[in-house]
Amino acid sequence: MQPWVLIDETHPEIRPITDSIRNAAASIAYGLQSTYNGNQTGGVPGKFPYPPFYWWLSGAAWGGMVDYYLYTGDASYYNVTYDALVSQVSDTHNYLPEAEKLDEGNDDIALWALAALTAAEYGLREPPAPYPTWLEICDNIFNDYVSRWIAASDTCGGGLKWQVFPTSAGFEYKNAISNGGFLQLAARLARFTGNQTYYDWAERVWDWSITIGLIDTSYNVFHDSDDKINCTDIDHTLWSYNVAVYLYGTAVLYNYTSGSDLWANRTTGLLNSALQTFVSPFPNATDVLYEHCELSWACNIDQYSFRAYLARWLAKTTIMMPQTAGHVVPVLRASVLATAGICTGLENGTTCGARWYLDGWDGTSGLGQSLSALEVVQSLLVAHAGPPNQAPT
Repeated sequence: MQPWVLIDETHPEIRPITDSIRNAAASIAYGLQSTYNGNQTGGVPGKFPYPPFYWWLSGAAWGGMVDYYLYTGDASYYNVTYDALVSQVSDTHNYLPEAEKLDEGNDDIALWALAALTAAEYGLREPPAPYPTWLEICDNIFNDYVSRWIAASDTCGGGLKWQVFPTSAGFEYKNAISNGGFLQLAARLARFTGNQTYYDWAERVWDWSITIGLIDTSYNVFHDSDDKINCTDIDHTLWSYNVAVYLYGTAVLYNYTSGSDLWANRTTGLLNSALQTFVSPFPNATDVLYEHCELSWACNIDQYSFRAYLARWLAKTTIMMPQTAGHVVPVLRASVLATAGICTGLENGTTCGARWYLDGWDGTSGLGQSLSALEVVQSLLVAHAGPPNQAPT
């Protein structure tokens, strides 16, 4: 079932709208790609320039570019996206490149893994020999997560740590984006392969998140806890990508379980939380997605990208659970209209700001701002890709 009439191009009045969306996405994608220098002398393949952009944000951006190809059909960046995803696969056939070992987090790996998994789900070109398939790479990462979870189970009753290596600052934290990334990876692997082990781990991550209070009874998804205090207290900061990563994971599990009430209730609860918390309360920006740090102009480089994943996973949720579209689509449409006013054409293509509720460009620019704008614009074409492939039942 395709939940949006917007993509039904058999209707003459719809075609100009979808063409306009594709053109807007293409303009923003061009501006985003103009930031990338990994295919130029002095650049690092797969990585947007550091500083200022960390490795994880590169993986997130390539995930957005995989979707760009699937949603728009524009293959302009197919090869550079493919090369980028392959370039950061390590000799151990996961995403643990030697250059990132000083500060690599489980959440960082998740953003790369989820991009690779999308390539697997839609049957895109596999990595060259001697690399394994995208699915095998994602399975390796899943097994890494299981091993790290078990190793960390002496505190908090389990949970995936933020950092991979004990020498990294923040190794003691167990955070939402790492565990939500684990849940989504496991959920999507379960649906794609039909393997019960993946489902069992997705359920285990959910149960643990509820037990320690990382997700509360109102389905707020909080930032993290600390194994030094056995997770007896929670950092209640709310970020949009935390609820979003869990949301799409539960929506996939709803779909995989043929519409179980259990996963329906969890998905609905997370969706309501996301839309209550990260949709603008301001009358001049009704239904527009926003991040709280924007209000005080306090977002850092990473945080400017968080709405990208909110838009991405809201849109994908409507494919896995079509009855959510009535709540999601008005927000995405309003947000797309808002981005039209905060993007401007500069010498390197379209550049977008962060504050979608303003009447014009706010003067900021960067990979996070461009990726957020791209994700929300192309989200209106999500049904064009159709649902990801699924193991026969």
